[in-house]
Amino acid sequence: MKDFLKQVSDQETKKLLELATLALETEGDFVELGCYRGDTSLLLEKLIENSKKSKKLWLYDSFAGLPEKTKEDASVAGDEFKASELFVSKREVVERFKKTGLKLPVIKKNFFENLNPETDLPEKIAFAFLDGDLYSSIKTSLSLVTPKLSDRGIMLVHDYNNPKLPGPARAVDEFLNKNPNFRLNLFETLAIIS
Repeated sequence: MKDFLKQVSDQETKKLLELATLALETEGDFVELGCYRGDTSLLLEKLIENSKKSKKLWLYDSFAGLPEKTKEDASVAGDEFKASELFVSKREVVERFKKTGLKLPVIKKNFFENLNPETDLPEKIAFAFLDGDLYSSIKTSLSLVTPKLSDRGIMLVHDYNNPKLPGPARAVDEFLNKNPNFRLNLFETLAIIS
């Protein structure tokens, strides 16, 4: 498997696709909050199309780079990942899809806190990949996805064990404390919530 950016490791990508394959049998669409260049998005769309299932892929990103960090993102490992870092345009993602010949997913350009859960998200979600890098992005993503998650639906949160990005782990831990009916499994820096 090619190195699909340094953002998601090869092993994490394999696990993501394994779990997404299981979610193909679950009611609902696939969502990715924080798609960056669309590397995992392309793989998810290809999986959907090859499955012949009537599912859609929905992508969400500010396409403005990272928002400002909060105190929950403070890390002793360093001060990387500053505001506006990881900027990629929506057009770049669209062009990547066009080059592959894959169907263009639904793409919503906005910061997650500005999304309307009634109009901007699918009615049901079978699989969600949350890769917002920071505390507020993951906290908001979880609050958007959870009410729409199907029975047996799967949420993956990237960067759970990343010492440079402690915010996602804090958001996931808070979420699990308030929602004890969800289970957490860990794989590298993926938090698997089901």
